Amino acid sequence: MKLFLHAHATHPDWRMALALAGAQIDAQAAAADGAKAGNAGNAPTHANCSLGWVYLTDLYANDAEALLAELRRRWPTVSWVGAVGVGVAANGVEYFDEPALVLMLSCLPRERFRVFSGASPLGAFAAHTAQVHADPSAADLPALLHELADRTATGYLFGGIASSRGQAPHIADGVFEGGVSGVAFDAGVALVSRVTQGCQPVGPARRITRCERNLVLELDGEPALDALLSDLNVDRAAPHDAIDRLRQTLAGLSDANDEALSRPGQFGADTRVRHLIGIDPARRGVALGDLVEPGMRLAFCQRDTEAARRDLVRICAEIREEVEPEMLPLATALALQGSDAEHQPHPARRIAGAIYVSCSGRGGPHFGAPSAELAILRHALGDVPLAGFFAAGEIARRHLYGYTGVLTVFVADA
Repeated sequence: MKLFLHAHATHPDWRMALALAGAQIDAQAAAADGAKAGNAGNAPTHANCSLGWVYLTDLYANDAEALLAELRRRWPTVSWVGAVGVGVAANGVEYFDEPALVLMLSCLPRERFRVFSGASPLGAFAAHTAQVHADPSAADLPALLHELADRTATGYLFGGIASSRGQAPHIADGVFEGGVSGVAFDAGVALVSRVTQGCQPVGPARRITRCERNLVLELDGEPALDALLSDLNVDRAAPHDAIDRLRQTLAGLSDANDEALSRPGQFGADTRVRHLIGIDPARRGVALGDLVEPGMRLAFCQRDTEAARRDLVRICAEIREEVEPEMLPLATALALQGSDAEHQPHPARRIAGAIYVSCSGRGGPHFGAPSAELAILRHALGDVPLAGFFAAGEIARRHLYGYTGVLTVFVADA
């Protein structure tokens, strides 16, 4: 697997943004062709490009059909997948509240992947993993994800829900609204994926012992509202006096057989953060923005910038450790980041490209400065091709997440 081509641009006119991004792609292809042929002046052919990703901010959403048509004209051999987001992400930079697009192209063998949508199902393709983009209004999305995960050999999905202040289409060799679309990969495409959490528990993980649909009534046999108020150090006799604190509190849910806290004071990758949508003082219950079942584990939590930063660095280190060759120990790989060479491709690195899907509630505002989240990724991974977007919900394994980031890297041949 060769290093992916990637580009990003912003301009009020999507045609100009695409022209600017296209020039970047052409320059990278020319450099690669020139290095291969020993002549940097060779014109790019893009002949081997097969799969491309395109992410658009929602200010281009109404032009998605025309933009996809132009992508096909420029790169006729490429199949395209992607989505609209309130923000888009590239290597070291994010775009919010401005018209922008991000492109990434690969030369994966065509037999190794299959683009799918409601108009073009997977069929008999032997899917190992799959990237998924979804419409925010898709009916019964959790069931769709479970069904799709069952179609893969590993059960592993990654991706996110399109986000927009208007239309929120997703792209899979066509522009779609409703349902899901994406691209499936066979076992010959090596990738590594991790979920990074953005919330910190404020209390212990408890077992749900009584509930009704989305209303949690008892945790470890005690009233759920009492547990919540205890974790927040709120007077149980006057819960409404702490309404502002309650509004800032969320709930981390894990399945019955999963550990809610895999590291001291931090959520594990399987924890799904959900909103508190109300309390029931009469029944001492807490209502969540998701259905719950007895046996599930719950820990109340709040968003935490430093915890999110630490966890993002952690997953990058884990990925680097897994994909770097054995001859390059993790300590050595991380040491590369302490020099001016940290943003230069290293011959021992094996990341061909990366996809990053982050919650629309993260990004610059959550990490303290514009593009701060992407700067952390660049510092931790180095100068690797990266494309992604800020989603209305993140997808990993067969679950929907919130306030998380899902980082997936494609591993180059050794």
